[in-house]
Amino acid sequence: MRVLVTGGTGLLGSSVVQEILNLGHECVVVQRNPSGIAGAREFLDDLTAPRNLDQWLAEVDAVVHLAAKVGIVGSYQEFYEANVKATQMLLESAKQHGVKRFIYASSPSVAHTGSALIGAGAQPARPASVRGAYSKTKALAELDVLAANTSSFSTVALRPHLVWGPGDTQLIERIVERARSGRLFYIDGGYALIDTTYVTNAGQAFACSLNASPEAFGKPHMVTNGEPRTVRETLMRITEAAGVPGPSRSVSFRIAMAAGRAAEFAWRNRTSEPPLTSFLVEQLATAHWFDIEQTKKLLNWSPTISIDEGFAQLRNWYSRL
Repeated sequence: MRVLVTGGTGLLGSSVVQEILNLGHECVVVQRNPSGIAGAREFLDDLTAPRNLDQWLAEVDAVVHLAAKVGIVGSYQEFYEANVKATQMLLESAKQHGVKRFIYASSPSVAHTGSALIGAGAQPARPASVRGAYSKTKALAELDVLAANTSSFSTVALRPHLVWGPGDTQLIERIVERARSGRLFYIDGGYALIDTTYVTNAGQAFACSLNASPEAFGKPHMVTNGEPRTVRETLMRITEAAGVPGPSRSVSFRIAMAAGRAAEFAWRNRTSEPPLTSFLVEQLATAHWFDIEQTKKLLNWSPTISIDEGFAQLRNWYSRL
């Protein structure tokens, strides 16, 4: 296949592109900044106002749409333009160019309304109920993608959860930096059970979806390692791998949530992310792990790197810095 990947930079994007190339497909990537991935043809463009859309969609068989506006900084309209309107434009353009498959990178947050998720499957996206502009707009876009599924234009949504690995500048780097500065703590002891996803496994899930079973399309699918661990163990193993002190204190959910909301208010007019958010507090204090059996069956995929192997690779990466 010739596969177009939007958002080919960053931890997940680089892994997805590499796994697609590993399967022998041709890969075209489009994003604002160079990816530097050998073997991929690259276009620098802006999905909210594309200049060369006809060029990078030419003779493409499948689209893997990863690009999105993330975080909490920015207006709702900015999130809507980047996550909803850009996805709608790409969907319509892909159909017009004869693309056969459209794989959308969604998020578990599109269906998470705050309650614990214990062995949950991929629940329907709920844009009216979820929190924050990111989750709401990703939910709206997921619904658009799945509604576009037909016999001649197959669409699917994958929801990778807490993707991490060596070189991660989001989850891992932020945890390590907070640990170094003594600002990392547990919430209610850190005993909530959570799923995470090693980056190689996430990349392989997207690559496998290109040849997924017909029954996989028109649906959302959870992507995790399928090895839930406590927040406490997860934070300890990340800090151990980086060679920094782990958390030494715990605060109550009530106090942490108040601090997260206060930080969001204080940062409301800034361009940087606040050091703590109510969503992060919720994620660190609430159980959320998922049933991935349907994903494994319909995508013909299974995680190849275990949590323990992933932490070993993370430790080796830090030892070479």
